[in-house]
Amino acid sequence: MSLFKPSGAESSAPLTHGPIIRCLVSFAIPLFLGQLLQQLYNLADAWVLGNFADNSAFAAVSSGGSLTFLVIGFFNGIAVGGGVIISRYYGAGDEENVSKAIHTSFTFGIVASVLSTVVGLLLVPQLLVLMNTPESVLPYSLAYFRIYFGGVFTIILYNICMAIMQSLGDSLHPLYYLILSSILNMGLDLLFVAVFHWGVAGAAVATVLTQGISFLLCLRRMCRVKDDTRLDLRRLGFSPGILSQMLAQGLPAGVQNAVISVGNLVIQSNINAFGEYAMSGHGAYARLEGLVFLPIMSMSMALPTFISQNLGAKQYDRAKKGAAFGILSGVVLAELVGLLLLLLIRPALGLFVDQSQAISFGMIHARTVAPFFCLLAFTHCAAGVLRGCGRSFVPMVTMLAFWCCVRVTYVTLAVRFFPVFQTISWAYPLTWTLSSIVLLVFLLRSDWTRTFERQPSARLG
Repeated sequence: MSLFKPSGAESSAPLTHGPIIRCLVSFAIPLFLGQLLQQLYNLADAWVLGNFADNSAFAAVSSGGSLTFLVIGFFNGIAVGGGVIISRYYGAGDEENVSKAIHTSFTFGIVASVLSTVVGLLLVPQLLVLMNTPESVLPYSLAYFRIYFGGVFTIILYNICMAIMQSLGDSLHPLYYLILSSILNMGLDLLFVAVFHWGVAGAAVATVLTQGISFLLCLRRMCRVKDDTRLDLRRLGFSPGILSQMLAQGLPAGVQNAVISVGNLVIQSNINAFGEYAMSGHGAYARLEGLVFLPIMSMSMALPTFISQNLGAKQYDRAKKGAAFGILSGVVLAELVGLLLLLLIRPALGLFVDQSQAISFGMIHARTVAPFFCLLAFTHCAAGVLRGCGRSFVPMVTMLAFWCCVRVTYVTLAVRFFPVFQTISWAYPLTWTLSSIVLLVFLLRSDWTRTFERQPSARLG
């Protein structure tokens, strides 16, 4: 079956034609800008709370990334599997199964939204206590996360829509919608926190409302395209064959996200034990790392779609060349941004926290982990390549083994003998090194053609 015929501006462009570098970069740039705007949601919350609320409010929001990712990361991981399946059928020109995969993915998003809301509202209070959240911070955390999970459906459904659109090669329209909602988010943050003095509750309300706007704009776009990639709300439901393939690809990523998040909660509890200034300093650094690492993450996000589409079109050499470029560019760029971050770390941390104690904790962590950004980049890009090949089980096992089991074991034991904050920081470069070695071995020994051809038939749907 031939590739989709373009229908004016309504169709997405496949990544199976044109110069490899240009295709990857042009697809990754909107992903980067979109991720940048996503980070601006978090940065806006952090900056407004850091400047118009007290340190406890900032600590409550800045230390909650692992907790939110624990609840929604599992479902987002499965959504990644749906994107791989859509990309494969799209690259193969299989219009019928592309349509089935789109409707199955969106239906899954609705179910995931309901489950995330229930689980988040029920478990968050208990988890905050288990994480050794200081009593001065706990009320702020409870207020923020109750509102966040009350409206988490807007965040999950936007991510589902974005994954579907990007799997079809459309990384531009989600970017346009994020630009609008990011501007609104900053305005609402200032209004709710600085003017109305709602504190962390205002930041949570602003996030939920503006993510909801992004979702509605994506939904409108998906329902109005003119070809077989259109979402028809009357056709929502699960296609059993498609769902089984989506789960086969996505469950490893979902389990990986969930289990690693549990490990991160254990590590966060050790950070919390050093007090709210450690929470603030580490949280401020985490915002900066998330920002400067965006170009690398964008390339790692582009690789599964590029690889999957080209393998679906049986362009194996093109897929391998794209993988090599993506990994190499990610590693080099990561090391450059790591060095830049080290040079600017003190004033950069000062954008979010003004207490010297908090800045000291952030600088300790940065000086330990930033020199090893190349290893973190390799792990993410290599994992993206393997997922695009349909081998999502490999990065799942690797990251669970090292980013969860080894990391948690190391931190739990090491802080007893070396009870300083830097002991926790060394857990990251240690586990990045181990995961990079294992993934490199799998990449070098993989037969992509045979691996892909052993995947379920395109006609199961």
